[in-house]
Amino acid sequence: MNKTPQKGQQVTEHNFEQMRRAMVASQLRTTAVNDPRVVEAMGEVPRERFVPAGQVGQAYLDISLPLGDGRALASPMVLGRLLTEARVRQHDRALVIGASSGYSAAVLAKLAGSVVALEQGAAPAVSADNVTGVQGALTAGWPASGPYDLILFDGAIEYVPAEILDQLVDGGRIAAPVLEGGVTRLAIGRKAGGSFAMISFADAEAPVLPGFVKPKQFTF
Repeated sequence: MNKTPQKGQQVTEHNFEQMRRAMVASQLRTTAVNDPRVVEAMGEVPRERFVPAGQVGQAYLDISLPLGDGRALASPMVLGRLLTEARVRQHDRALVIGASSGYSAAVLAKLAGSVVALEQGAAPAVSADNVTGVQGALTAGWPASGPYDLILFDGAIEYVPAEILDQLVDGGRIAAPVLEGGVTRLAIGRKAGGSFAMISFADAEAPVLPGFVKPKQFTF
């Protein structure tokens, strides 16, 4: 686990750089986050700028961080594993659903061609030319900028609404923590023609996104 500054110790940019390096070494490289581009991106984006001011000293801990209003930022490992398995390409058009503070969109912006960051509250502000923050219902996605090659859910869901599946290109991917039976598993889904299936690859705790409760008798 990364060390946090002791009480009374001044937090500096140098401290944050050290904590970012520690995150990469202890949380990413040890948990199969082995895509060099993902590792590099997460080692560059200043996670401390995407958490509440009172929590900057905890920005690089291996935990979910509360953001208020019942929302939270997933641990670095969760994002790292999802992006690694998603096999993000430089030309991908991506949508982040539940972008919250914008951290995941900022990381994804270093990997994909363009990113739409959707949040139901205030649209996230990310200082990257290829990121567009938008505000709207999470369960509706953002069809105006689709179709997308990749859709990332920045929080756990029980299912993917058909309206969002329609926003994927044929062969497109969905990366999400999927909650089922009280257990959260990281999963990748692929659309092929009229079919869609998700395959889980790791158990991991992740904050839950509101609105994505599985309808009765629903199956992927």
